[in-house]
Amino acid sequence: MKPPYEITSKSLQLISSISIKIGEVNAKMLVRQNPKLRKQNKIKTIQSSLAIEGNTLSEEQITALLENKRVVGPAKDIKEVLNAFVVYEQLSVLRHTSEQDFLKAHNLLMKGLVEQPGKYRNQSVGIVKGSKIAHVAPPHTNVSLLMKDLFVYLKDQSELTLIKSCVFHYEMEFIHPFMDGNGRVGRLWQTLILMKEYPLFEFLPFESLISNNQSSYYEALALSDKAGKSTIFIEYMLGIIDKSLDQLLQQRTKKLNEIDRLSIFLGTMDGVFTRKEYMNFFAEISSATASRDLKNGVDMHILERYGEKKTTQYKKI
Repeated sequence: MKPPYEITSKSLQLISSISIKIGEVNAKMLVRQNPKLRKQNKIKTIQSSLAIEGNTLSEEQITALLENKRVVGPAKDIKEVLNAFVVYEQLSVLRHTSEQDFLKAHNLLMKGLVEQPGKYRNQSVGIVKGSKIAHVAPPHTNVSLLMKDLFVYLKDQSELTLIKSCVFHYEMEFIHPFMDGNGRVGRLWQTLILMKEYPLFEFLPFESLISNNQSSYYEALALSDKAGKSTIFIEYMLGIIDKSLDQLLQQRTKKLNEIDRLSIFLGTMDGVFTRKEYMNFFAEISSATASRDLKNGVDMHILERYGEKKTTQYKKI
């Protein structure tokens, strides 16, 4: 049966905002054309998602591990990061509607960390916050059937992907199908659901916003539990996605050098263009920076220049 939730006016407003920002990112090919930014965001995604679960490694240490350098830290934390590298490298081949792939992802994430990775729990569990029981998960005998129903829902083409990703995330946390690793696999699977329609989500580290204010994340889960539907959590996660896209759009020029900017811009441009068009594309840069970028492009024989002063135009060589 379909999980219970409502589409509120707040959710619709956030979906509209997210759609506009996705269009802007795609139009400017910010992620696809910038491998450095993609690498940084993937590292930030892994660090943030694991930090929520208590992992102590920093972005710098995770970067060193990715580069096969020696890192001093708890063996468990290092193993969690190495496992995450493996599964995040397979995001493009994992099928978001496949329960088998879902179990495979849990196996990859939790291998060497739990006794039965990739297997649903065979005992009852509860989530304790402080001295109180925050959530009692459904009986373990119901887990398999509940997860099958959830994957049937994922195949429903009548619902928006943005909504389905949030609903799956909440419902999976509610079912709590594994003894450990539910949080990290839930966030991973939301990313996978989103990136099948919007590839940029492979490199959008929305987990960092959750990590920075974990109490809000757990509060949204708890309030949805109390209400008996995922409406509040949907609004919360859509807000997180919206803010993450804001950060990506702001990040794009702060961390790009002139070669990066020219590469991204020329990937979208055919024919001649002016400095004004270049500045409209990168709204955050000054006129002096734009002039310097374009001069460097000419000096490096990336661009040809025509005309003088106000009539100056450029063309990709």
